[in-house]
Amino acid sequence: MTIGLIVNPVAGVGGPAGLAGSDGVAVQREALRRGGRPRAGERTVEALLVLASAHPGAEVLTASGALGEDAVRAVGLIPRVAYTPRHPATATDEDDTARAAAALRAAGASLILFAGGDGTARDVARGLPAGSPVLGIPAGVKMYSGCFAVSPAAAGALAADWTRSPLPTAEAEVLDLDEALLRAGRPDPRLFALVPVPVAAGRTQARKASTPASAREAVRRAVSGAAGMMRPGVRYLLGPGGTTAELGRLLGLDTSPLGVDLVEDGRLLARDITEQQAHDAVTGHEAQAVVTVIGGQGFLLGRGNQQLSARVIAALGAAPLLVVATEQKLFDLAGRPLLVDTGDPALDLRLAGHVRVTTGPATASLYPVSAASAAPIEGEPECV
Repeated sequence: MTIGLIVNPVAGVGGPAGLAGSDGVAVQREALRRGGRPRAGERTVEALLVLASAHPGAEVLTASGALGEDAVRAVGLIPRVAYTPRHPATATDEDDTARAAAALRAAGASLILFAGGDGTARDVARGLPAGSPVLGIPAGVKMYSGCFAVSPAAAGALAADWTRSPLPTAEAEVLDLDEALLRAGRPDPRLFALVPVPVAAGRTQARKASTPASAREAVRRAVSGAAGMMRPGVRYLLGPGGTTAELGRLLGLDTSPLGVDLVEDGRLLARDITEQQAHDAVTGHEAQAVVTVIGGQGFLLGRGNQQLSARVIAALGAAPLLVVATEQKLFDLAGRPLLVDTGDPALDLRLAGHVRVTTGPATASLYPVSAASAAPIEGEPECV
């Protein structure tokens, strides 16, 4: 069973820069100006290393250059280029992604593996006939869709299994949203496609679930508990999310809708900061990151909060996270662990274990945390 590979070379560049996405040339230029860098290439290599370990010298259908060929060559696999952009000397765009998907499918790819975020997933689905299996290597900023593996290694393991025989698939939603509205604090994910995705427990993520209006009081109780745990003289990085936004409102602060903000002693020191600014702000200070649980998915780090990078988390010390969520969010995970995907497997493993989740003024849960990069691969038992 032949694997097809597409890489969005600019995916993820806007995350560390605090831009809530990477769509559009102007956003990409601003992200680079702020010190952001694409990470799709390196995340693709992580996935392909697992595939290459299982199938040395295998052929992979792909697009030319940075769209896939470079990553295939980097791990010693054999690229068979089925698509070259019409204007390879200039930046590629979303239409190249759609055309590449169509070309790879026509050339015989039975599974399209793509590296990017929700926007890339939307473009891949647009280029494919209905019923074409896909799987995302998580490399974007926003990944609300259910068509992604939990980590690059998990994507590579699923692709390796697929080459032996098709795995069971389940229909997953491809969601995307208007990034301009997202930056204004109005996330409104829309359904664009339904695609078959190979599934295995512990390796594929669920779609993001919204917090229902009926849970607003539970959110207020949870953030009241978190506010009571914030200590004098400690710097706090408030991560994105509706729960942390409610914490900002409770503290009487004008925090950014979906960015990362720096708070100390009830004062807003900096609003909507980049990864570099976050690192500078906490280095040499006692600090924590305040994060919440992404509903339905269970991610704490690595989905929409890339400003809280591996080096930022490492700079926070032995207890880097103050986690706040409603009891219902934990209940809805049905026993699945919370996930961390910082891009640094060693750090992810250090964060794994159990974390205290504040759920109210006087309530908390000790909940298991798993490294997404440690999703079960060949011969290992799967998470349940």
